[in-house]
Amino acid sequence: MPPGLLDGAWWPRSRDLPLELSALADVLDPLGGRITRIAVNSRYWPVVPRRIPVNGHVVKVGWFTTELDPHKILLLSHTTGCWNLLVVPPEADSSAAARLMAAASDSTGPSTTATATELIAAEHALHGAPATDGTQDPVPLIPLMPLMPLVKEAALAPPVRPVTGR
Repeated sequence: MPPGLLDGAWWPRSRDLPLELSALADVLDPLGGRITRIAVNSRYWPVVPRRIPVNGHVVKVGWFTTELDPHKILLLSHTTGCWNLLVVPPEADSSAAARLMAAASDSTGPSTTATATELIAAEHALHGAPATDGTQDPVPLIPLMPLMPLVKEAALAPPVRPVTGR
């Protein structure tokens, strides 16, 4: 998979990875996408355990500081493969989150060429409000999709058709 390609977006409610991963698994497990491993960049997650109990099974966690975009999470499933998701910062307002989720899920738009960090930076550049906690200087790179009516939720766009819910 090319490094910039995103399959969708996830808008966690906090920076508590064990808690938030459980909520994401609640959405994916019934769809046949039982998460078995994840990879995150530890920059925006204060605690990154090696294993997280989720819905009766254990998810193994890998963390990286340079190999993985800090605004992305990689989910692996034995049954459905892997997903690269933009992590919409929990601090983002609903308008920014909606734009980021739409951009990350668009199979013909910016998510096919831009990294997760570039999408976050473009959101900041175009709309002025910080989409992150301010620890990273955003750089404008690409325009985003128009606003779509979405609420704070987990969103996933598998390769064939998008699935949302929480």
